[in-house]
Amino acid sequence: LFCITGCSNNDSKKESKKLRDSSPQLYLPSTDYQVTYQENNVSVDASHTSSGYIMVNYSGHNEKVKIQVTSPDQNNYTYPVTYLNQFVTYPLPGGNGTYKITVLESVDLTKNLYATCFTQQIDVSLENEYLPFLYSNYYISFNKDSLCVKKAQQGDKKCYSSLDVVSNVYNYIIKNIKYDKEKANNVQYGYVPDPDQTLNDKTGICFDYASLTCAMLRSQGIPTKLEVGYVGEVYHAWISCYVDETGWIDNIIEFDGKDWSLLDPTLGANNKSKDVKKYIGDGSKYIVKYTY
Repeated sequence: LFCITGCSNNDSKKESKKLRDSSPQLYLPSTDYQVTYQENNVSVDASHTSSGYIMVNYSGHNEKVKIQVTSPDQNNYTYPVTYLNQFVTYPLPGGNGTYKITVLESVDLTKNLYATCFTQQIDVSLENEYLPFLYSNYYISFNKDSLCVKKAQQGDKKCYSSLDVVSNVYNYIIKNIKYDKEKANNVQYGYVPDPDQTLNDKTGICFDYASLTCAMLRSQGIPTKLEVGYVGEVYHAWISCYVDETGWIDNIIEFDGKDWSLLDPTLGANNKSKDVKKYIGDGSKYIVKYTY
């Protein structure tokens, strides 16, 4: 009789929990042309700086072009121009303040010399601090038809909280995506990760792991940062994300059923958990240089 009563109460408690809505929550950039700047084959749409992004279109013919976004703390984010004649989204990850947008064209490839063809300062006041880490952008690309969006929705069907989603996505990736050593040894300048391609290939480098994880979590409305920097002397990419239950997750890799810390899907996929924790230690080896 006691067992029956106990089981009944547990089932009742489980049923009382409300399943999380697994519908995609997509933050997709748009060009509204309400605030624009144009000069020397460069067009900038700054209509949505309050949402944490700008869009830039380069329509020139220079062989090698770079876009530089200087944040209020004077950190320079430099992107190679890999898409021509279309607006591309670049995040504003440094919070409120004045950003400087610079477009540089090559003048001598052999000497790696560039000349400025466009520059513009933009004052940014974000609607909230999380928006830059929800939108699709240059390094974290997705839309309503993306495979990564559908995969995140499928994996979210039995989740009761954002923390459940983080756990599901993280575990799916570390179990299904293998590290590609050959690709890592031959990656070329201007490489841009493609989350859907990573899912299809089931292989990738650290940048691919981080981009895919970000895309899947962002598509479920979970603010997620793609962070690039150094782990010891190794240049690396990992993520941190925000969930209501714990706040920003960005210390060491561990999950005890309630708390996550430092999400490094590359290490998680290719090492035993004990080895990963031993290597990471207290997280002090992780030095963030760029956040996307």
